[in-house]
Amino acid sequence: MILYEDAALVVLNKPAGLSSEGDVPARLRELWGDPDAYVGVIHRLDTGVSGLMVYAKTPEAAAALSRQVTQSQEAYAVLDGRAENTGTALKAPCFVKRYRAVITGVPDEKLPAEGVLRDHLFKDSRKGRVFPVSRPRKGVREAVLEYRIAAVSADKTRSLAEITLHTGRTHQIRVQFASRRHPLLGDGKYGSRVKGSIALQSAGLAFLHPMTGKQMEFEIPMPEGEAWEFI
Repeated sequence: MILYEDAALVVLNKPAGLSSEGDVPARLRELWGDPDAYVGVIHRLDTGVSGLMVYAKTPEAAAALSRQVTQSQEAYAVLDGRAENTGTALKAPCFVKRYRAVITGVPDEKLPAEGVLRDHLFKDSRKGRVFPVSRPRKGVREAVLEYRIAAVSADKTRSLAEITLHTGRTHQIRVQFASRRHPLLGDGKYGSRVKGSIALQSAGLAFLHPMTGKQMEFEIPMPEGEAWEFI
């Protein structure tokens, strides 16, 4: 599970089925043999989603990494036009999250082969679901991602999408593709008729080391399974 570790942080491949805020920190403390070890949660993955995550091992590292997340979100907002450049934003994001997803269907008018998806999303905590809405209002947050279709299955029933998140909204990738009638395979909550785990993976992660400033980049191969086979 662990891909890299030093005194400041740990990078791991989270298995699907573990919560990123509860289960993973508990497993790390168990592995280290220290029930009181500090584990700083920097970003999150849905329980049913697998892939790359970074956790801080000290409060100082957590603060530095969290600052990179905030600064990168500000940079993305300028790049995609959600905010004006006041001269304080980074020229390019330094904390970058890339995903892979297997979606139902192939590119069409609602979902070209590549592009940027923009939606206003409302999180209904009572129902445990997120809904796209037509306009901003209380409780609604804008969601932006960029994507490209990297492969299409031979039977034209599914496509492999490579995604870079500009914002980090709850269920964002799942909802944005499902709202265009291309739900992720296995995501029954948002319209998939295929049973199984959600075909979504945190596949790439890049950031600056919080103590040294060194560029850190990680990438993992696609998961095994029929849904992920594109030949």
